[in-house]
Order: sequence, then C-alpha cells, then structure tokens
Amino acid sequence: MSTNSGTIRIYVPKDACAIACGADEVAEAIAAAALAARQPVEIVRNGSRGMLWLEPMIEVVTDEGRIAYGPVEAGDVDGLFAAGFLTGGDHALRIGKPEEHPFLAKQTRLTFARCGIIDPASYEDYRAHGGYRGLERALTLGPAGIIEEVKTSGLRGRGGAGFPTAIKWKTVADAKGDQKYIVCNADEGDSGTFADRMIMEGDPFELIEGMTIAGIAVGATKGYVYTRSEYPHAIWAMEKAVEVARANGMLGANIAGSPYSFDMEVRMGAGAYVCGEETALLDSLEGKRGTVRAKPPLPAHKGLFQKPTVINNVLSLTAVPHILADGGQFYADFGMGRSRGTMPIQIAGNVKFGGLFETAFGITLGELVNDIGGGTATGKPVKAAQVGGPLGAYVPTWQFDLPFDYEAFAAKDALIGHGGIVVFDESSDLAKMARFAMEFCSVESCGKCTPCRIGSTRGVELMDKIIAGDRVTANLATLTDLCQTMKLGSLCALGGFTPYPVLSALNHFPEDFGAPPRVVLEAAE
Repeated sequence: MSTNSGTIRIYVPKDACAIACGADEVAEAIAAAALAARQPVEIVRNGSRGMLWLEPMIEVVTDEGRIAYGPVEAGDVDGLFAAGFLTGGDHALRIGKPEEHPFLAKQTRLTFARCGIIDPASYEDYRAHGGYRGLERALTLGPAGIIEEVKTSGLRGRGGAGFPTAIKWKTVADAKGDQKYIVCNADEGDSGTFADRMIMEGDPFELIEGMTIAGIAVGATKGYVYTRSEYPHAIWAMEKAVEVARANGMLGANIAGSPYSFDMEVRMGAGAYVCGEETALLDSLEGKRGTVRAKPPLPAHKGLFQKPTVINNVLSLTAVPHILADGGQFYADFGMGRSRGTMPIQIAGNVKFGGLFETAFGITLGELVNDIGGGTATGKPVKAAQVGGPLGAYVPTWQFDLPFDYEAFAAKDALIGHGGIVVFDESSDLAKMARFAMEFCSVESCGKCTPCRIGSTRGVELMDKIIAGDRVTANLATLTDLCQTMKLGSLCALGGFTPYPVLSALNHFPEDFGAPPRVVLEAAE
C-alpha cells in the first residue's frame, strides 16, 4: 500500500519509552536503508500502542493492513529489509497485525483508540479517525446538555479521588465570575504511571478537544495544561497540537464557526510531587511556590487567580470527547457499580508484559497481573502489587480477586488512584518499601501542615527502629497511632495517603518487619 506512487509508509514511535529504547536510531537506519535500496518511504513518527516490552515496535502499511515488528534495534534494520518487511515479509521480529495481538485484542479502547495509530501532529489524521465528533455534538447540545451527558456517563475523576465530573462542572457553571478556567492536571508523578504522557505524546488533539468541550460546558474561555519538566516530548507534542488546532479554527474565537471561544496553553512545572494536588498546582501555575491551600473555598468557586476553575486530570478530560460523540449511556454501559466506563491501567514493575491496558472497570487485579501482565519478569512468584502510586496500598496475592472498582478498593483500605500497578516478587522487602513511603512523604511535603511535615519524619525514625528490632511491639503501636493522625489530620492526600502503603505492608507482611502477625494486628486495633 502506498501513500503516493511507490512510496511505502512506515510508522516508528516517538513515544518517550520507544525513544529510550532506540526508536530515533531505528528511524534513521530505516531511512538510510530505504535510500540505499532506492525505495521511497514515508516515516511517520506515531505514538505507542502501549505494548512497551515490544518497543520500538515499527509498523509498515501493506496491502493486508499494518504489519508490526518488534522490538527492533537499529542493527536489525538491514535484516528486515532483506526479509522483505516493506511488504510484510516473514522475520523473527514479525508480530503481525497489531490489533490481533492478544494484549490489544483483549482491551476496550476508548481513550486510547487512536494512540499509536495516527500521526499525533496531524489534524487531518485526527479528524479522519473520528476526532472532533464529540465537540461537534457538544456545540449542538449547549452547556447544560453537555453537563447532562457527562452526568449520564457516570464519569468520575481518574486522578484518584473518583469525584463525579459532572458535579464539579455544574458547580463551576453555576458559579459567578467574569473569567473561568479549565486546568488540566498533567503532573503525572506516581510511580508506575505513564498514561498521561502516552496520550499527550500520541493523541494530543484528544486532550485539546476534551478541554474545549469542558470550557463550553462551564463558560470558561481559557485553559492550561500543567505538566512537569520531566516530560519534554509531551510538552513539545502538546504545544505543536495547540498551534495546529488554533490554525484550523478549533481554538481561539468562535470555535468551528460557533459563538463559543476557548484558547489554551501548556505550562511546565518543576516536578514537585505535591503539585499533583490541585490547590498546590494552582499556586505553582500562578508563579508561586507549590503549597497546599486550605479548603473551603473550593477551586470550583475560587481557583486559579481566585476565579471559578475546573481541575481535571488528563484521563478524565480525554474521556469526554467519546462520551459526547457516542452518548453518555454508551459510556455508562461499561464498568461496574459506581465505576463506569473504561480505565487505562498501567502495568509496571517486576512484570513480564508491562504496558498500557485499557478496559472496563470490574476486571480483577489477579487478571491484570497474572493473565495480562504475565506474572513477574524474574519468574519468581508474585508477592504483592502496589496500586495507585507510591502512596497506594500493597495488595497481597490472596486479595487478587479484588475487582478494579473505586468502592471495592476503598473497602480494603486500598486506592485505585491514577490506575498504576507496580508488581513485586517474593524477594522484595516490603518493610524497606514502606519506609520509603514515609521518606518520600517527608521529602515531598510542602511543609504547610504538621501531620505531614513532622509525622513523616517521625515515621521514618520509627520504621528504622522497627526494622532494627528495637521495641517492635511498642513502636508498632506508636507508628499505627501516627498513621491515623496523618490520615485524619493532613491537609491533603500526600500526608493523608502515606499511611496506606505503611499499614498495608505491616498488616499483610509482618514477617518483613521481624514481627509475628498477631503483634501487628493487636497494635493496629
């Protein structure tokens, strides 16, 4: 198949993971080999499909569709050409049609439907694959209709708290203000998470469309994407897409010829973990030191520059175009209980098949780790999985029947958070990992509230004593009391969630602390 007479199209990811694995060198090698063979090629730098153990995974457009090969190194390119990969020829690295690979075939892709398929810098490519259908319908529904559609969908914040998106939007829509804002929290700092980065690098127009719809819904005319300096590729992709969208009349005054106006820009933070908390993010966005604000007032009433502000994360906003395009009920038909729609789950750590797996809520943790992830990369038995970032609980294997659902996880004192799963095998020392959680909190604390600032430092000291065998029972009781104080007294989730990994490690893996199970359970009562 050709893009024009005799020219063969080849997709080479420019996703950060693929680049780290040598994708740039592979692209250069393909261009050189094609030149030597006098074969015209068009190399498209796409996003990643999410099968990260196969990166760089390159795809060639043939008469039978796109055929993938991976993981490809620059040194493999001459052999691929010799094997006829330009026409889908057989080779040891040949994967076949990507959509037929079991890892992709088992997914329900809504948010990531285009990621890895389109040229992320191409407005035409985005439109050709269903882009802006949601915005077109939103323009016919108007603000109230948009919010009602989002309410019907059951969409909840994908950043951790799971707060209903429609309620947040309705609050801002009803708030009085001469200026309102949409702020996208793209400060993805949790361990084992990369979905925000992937979507910004692989399908940035989707985020632009989602923010534009949100702006119309609540009466906001300005939006900001707040991301971290560690994401240079995502920043470049977003800034390029914003320029292209503006040039095509999809940002700025009178969007798509409508009476609505909305524009946006990308802002870069310095990578402080606490700036993932929405009010600290607002302070940073205003040019101040990122410090958590007391609530009330809520950001919905007094947010950025003291104006009514919607703050949603990337996965929440990128779900919106699909909800508007296909209808809120279509989205709500996926999932379980109050957890509706799909969740892009990130599988990482000591796992054989790490990557991005989007599926409806309800799949069990065991299925994700063992069936989808293939178990540990080391081949040793799985010991636990930490879900929800560095402040998520360690879930033991005997709880792997836990369905991926906000309420089900909360009932076990665990968190879904941003949907990141980090797998550990039996050789892992969870006492040291729990200590790290306390140390992480002490380093990343903004310092505003005492339970987080002082409690985390005292927590590290107590953990060191317990691990050293010093007055284990007494120190466990003190640590448990300290954790309860941090959970209930901290100003934000940084201090409030730090006890989750600590107490879960203590209660489920007391042997790592040199304590029998009964001692830990008694101390926790």
